[in-house]
Formats: sequence, C-alpha cells, structure tokens
Amino acid sequence: MIPNRFDDYSDSTHFNSVDASLWFINAAFQYLRATDDSKTFEQELMPTIRLIIDSYRKGTRFGIHADADGLITAGDEQTQLTWMDAKYDDIAFTPRYGKAVEVNALWYNCLCLAAQFYAGRDMENAGRYESMAEKVRKSFSELFWNESKGYLNDCILPDGSVDDSLRPNQIFAVSLNFSPLSEKQQASVAEVVQKHLLTPYGLRTLSPDSPNYKSEYTGPPQQRDEAYHQGTVWPYLIGHFVEAYLKVNESSPASKIQAAQFIEPLLGHLTEDGCLGSISEIFDGDAPHKPKGCFAQAWSIAELIRAYQLISS
Repeated sequence: MIPNRFDDYSDSTHFNSVDASLWFINAAFQYLRATDDSKTFEQELMPTIRLIIDSYRKGTRFGIHADADGLITAGDEQTQLTWMDAKYDDIAFTPRYGKAVEVNALWYNCLCLAAQFYAGRDMENAGRYESMAEKVRKSFSELFWNESKGYLNDCILPDGSVDDSLRPNQIFAVSLNFSPLSEKQQASVAEVVQKHLLTPYGLRTLSPDSPNYKSEYTGPPQQRDEAYHQGTVWPYLIGHFVEAYLKVNESSPASKIQAAQFIEPLLGHLTEDGCLGSISEIFDGDAPHKPKGCFAQAWSIAELIRAYQLISS
C-alpha cells in the first residue's frame, strides 16, 4: 500500500487509503506515456504495480480485497478509506465502506493499463489482466449503473444495500483512460454531473437535492467536518470533469470553448481574488461560493493546469 499521510509529530506513517495505491499505478503509466522511459518503468515501477494488483486481488490491510465479482471492497463502519474521509469523534460523515465507485473505476483502469502494457510482450500476463478487467467491467456495469437515474451509484455496502447519492466520484469512471461504461452511459454521467454538481469553482461533493446537503463550510470543527464532503466544492475535481466532458464530446472545438468557460472563474481566483498564484482547497456549495479551507492547495492548482492543457492541446 502507498501511504496517504506522514505524521506531523512523529515518524509514523498512515496507510488508511484504499485509492492511493491505485492512483500510484495510474501515475506510473502516465509517467511512461509522457517520458517513454521504459527502462525505469520496467525495472523500478512495473514490479511494484504487479505487487499492488496482486495484493489488492488476494487481500491486504483494512479488508481490502477483490470480491467474488472481481470488484474491490474495503473497510467497515470504523474506517474512512476513500478520499471522502472526514471523521469526528468516531463519526464518519460519509461512510463509504464496501465497494466505492471511484475505487473500482480506478481498479478497472489499472487492470486495463497492465493488460495493454503486456500486449505484445507477455501473452500470459496480458491474458490474465485482460480476463480480470473483463470480469470487473461486467460487474461494474451491473452493480453501479443506475438506469432509472442515469448515473452511477456511489457505493455498495457489504450487505448489498445501495447508496445512490449523487456525488462526483463517478466522474472518474469517465475521465480515466479506460472506462467500464458504454459511450451512452459515459455521456449520461457527464451530463448529470454538469447539471447538478458543477459550479464556477469545481464540483460539489453532493447534490443540493440531497437531504444531507450542506451549503456552507463553516462553524466549529465538527460542523465543518460534517460539511467537508456533503456539498462543499472541491476545485481539484475540475480536471477530471473537464477531461470527461471533452471525452464524451470528442474534444470538438465547441466543447473546448465551453470547457474554457468552465475554468475561467478558477483562473480568475488564481490571479486575482485568492492567494496569488494559488487555488483554495474548497469553496462553499452555494453561491457566492466563498473560498474556504487551505488557501493554497497543490492538487487544486495541478488539476486546473491539467484542465488548461487538455483544453489547449
């Protein structure tokens, strides 16, 4: 597993993240694509990638493992392993244990990337990862696609109950290199996310139509934690939304013009009304979307830059 935090006061390392290792795999393949440094990739990165995939399949800490349907399940009532990890006095405000949609979108993407890498190099490994990916694709569509609502369920709990909250986590099932969804389903996800979650500064973490929606990130620590992923806007999500939007619109000139308008307010925040040259961590869910949290957040800037590059390419 890849650690998600290093303690501020000791040498201890925290590993309570189910998605960090999968994001590492994605980043490693993006590095290969950007640099063509196959020597470093094959010698230093691919062995770790294979170890992560094997460990996630067989099982590792926090109950992380591939279920009989091939999908990754993780955690319990006491854990908060996804990026929506706000917890106060043992209260997890977004209990997403079981099968989380973005975790399994990442899992499918990782398996496809591995299969693609071994194609033409190693038929046995290519076939193994292709078989795993196909199983995940079928299970993903059956379990997560909500036909009546036209979007993806957010999480499937271990008892089989469905959390169909409209959240932005589903956008990764469209934006990543490999999607387990049909083109029609991808377009529907992007449309629903745009309609209900998109703001001038990123994506809301929960639809305003939800009874659990929190319009402001304010108050004492518990109140803020309760709102952290219950409507609060996260700018870092704009990168994957723009990528998904361009993807379903085949990066047409019109879609790039529209996408440029999506990021214009964040560019203004970057240069005019925020910490100069930086992007805030979060914004209120409701207008005027006041910036909150850290006033300089690296991944907010990184994803804005990435969105800008996608639009400009």
